[in-house]
Amino acid sequence: MFGRFMPTEGKFFELFNQHAECMVAASHELAAMIDDLPNAESHTIAVQNNEKKADRITHETIDLMHKTFITPFDRDEIHKLISTMDDIIDLMEDVATAIWMYDIKGVTQEAKQLGHICINCCERVQSAVKLLSDLDRARDILKFCEEIDRLESDADRLLRGSLSKLFREEDDVKNLIKQKAVSELLESVTDKCEDVANIIEGIVLENA
Repeated sequence: MFGRFMPTEGKFFELFNQHAECMVAASHELAAMIDDLPNAESHTIAVQNNEKKADRITHETIDLMHKTFITPFDRDEIHKLISTMDDIIDLMEDVATAIWMYDIKGVTQEAKQLGHICINCCERVQSAVKLLSDLDRARDILKFCEEIDRLESDADRLLRGSLSKLFREEDDVKNLIKQKAVSELLESVTDKCEDVANIIEGIVLENA
């Protein structure tokens, strides 16, 4: 009888997966936007819609955490995971908004590459999150985390090369500032994905 009154762990994994779906959808919209700048506004709205949905999921997760007696892993880890995942999609919204507000007519090839690296990072975050409900798959989860780390390193090298090229070749200072801001924001998305990977690694090592 007592068990009827004891809160259960709730649908945390379902919420993590829903959030990851929003994140991946936003990353595809962002990359599409970079390849389709004349329609930047519609892509920005699509990214923003995914961000709003993800934000609601974040709040629902935190609310559930406070109401739940038995959680699948430490509450602090749950909070860090969902909050940092939310940071990823917030940054993607920042990129989309910047491109639209700055009225950017063209981006560098490196920025396009960074956009696709963002997709790859987000998809691997999603893959790792999907496996969190089965920590017997710890090795597979950690493999996805390693791939995210590698992609972040690739993005970092790409950003450095992009900025070096911009400062050598771009004579229009205004455009240089715009392009620099967009490239740095794109790379920051991969940084935040790496942060999520580190959190997931900690959860796996603590609970597997």
